[in-house]
Amino acid sequence: MIDFNIPPSVGTELEYMAKAIKNKKISGDGEFTKKCSQWMQERFQVNHAFLTTSCTHALEMGALLSQIQPGDEVILPSYTFVSTADAFVQRGAALVYVDIRPDTMNIDEKLIEDAITDKTKVIVPVHYAGVSCDMDTIMDIARRHHLLVVEDAAQGFCSTYKGKALGTIGDFGCFSFHETKNYSMGEGGAIVFNHDEYREKAEILREKGTNRSKFFRGQIDKYTWVDYGSSYLPSDLNAAYLWAQLEQERTIFNDRMASFDYYDKGLRSLADAGYLEQPYIPEDCTHNAHMYYIKLPTLEIRSELIAYLKAKDIQSVFHYIPLHSAPAGQRFGRFHGEDRYTTKESERLVRLPMYYQLTDEKKDIVIASIHDFFKK
Repeated sequence: MIDFNIPPSVGTELEYMAKAIKNKKISGDGEFTKKCSQWMQERFQVNHAFLTTSCTHALEMGALLSQIQPGDEVILPSYTFVSTADAFVQRGAALVYVDIRPDTMNIDEKLIEDAITDKTKVIVPVHYAGVSCDMDTIMDIARRHHLLVVEDAAQGFCSTYKGKALGTIGDFGCFSFHETKNYSMGEGGAIVFNHDEYREKAEILREKGTNRSKFFRGQIDKYTWVDYGSSYLPSDLNAAYLWAQLEQERTIFNDRMASFDYYDKGLRSLADAGYLEQPYIPEDCTHNAHMYYIKLPTLEIRSELIAYLKAKDIQSVFHYIPLHSAPAGQRFGRFHGEDRYTTKESERLVRLPMYYQLTDEKKDIVIASIHDFFKK
């Protein structure tokens, strides 16, 4: 069996988790939580980084910090995970879906401005497969219309746009450390931002609405309930697992990039012959090899390929069903303009096995099987 995903592990996770237990501090904001947060601040040159229990919760914090109110509108692609939408729907926002670009599968920046109304408050670019949206255009639109930008960089950890880390370009950036991501803590995420005025509010939000963070810093002699909030702090055990991987960030990055390039080279002749399309990386972007996908000519051929690979014990998967085609997606939002690419391109895409330490032998089997499929 060639698995689609195996959660990353570098070998020191249990050692660090044992240390967290020995520290007698396994709840939130312990030694390893602080290490991970500090690492992100320094690595991404961002002022504030807060670990959360998931990227969903990071996005919820982004919606809360953006002060979304019932009736506000949020612009986002329909081709994304439900969490992108849920975070804003919970605040009473109406979703406005915009079509994607067929080359990157990201929101089409040229269509955003026409979707803006006097109710629009936030634009949510989703960096699909760790490849950046056109952030210069998006930020220009946002600033001219006085809108906030919440980057869904769930897949974009350690990717860049014109040298800037994804998640640090907009007003808020949200990462995922789910077991399917390049760096994992099982379930987990983070929100990052630069504006200092949001720090105290963010601390209160993730500390159940209390000023407990100030208390631990010795700024107040007792803490109390001061505003609404929730429990967004992950266990320090989870952070200890993540810290092991952040220490080996380049090793994991290089390993995944080697797998991406291996697939790309091995399937290039099929792409040149017109049997499939390979991922496109814009010149201004560096990606993190979060996934390797191919696009087939039709939905039928995609289904046949997935079944063919499954018969050979190779796990491959399609990805998002566009939100605007789902019952909740229709109830909570509307598609602005024409769906030229969102549905059509989503029906062509299939993701191949991709994880840390995927062997060349297994990649060769995947590549050979795809070649055999088209020969047949």
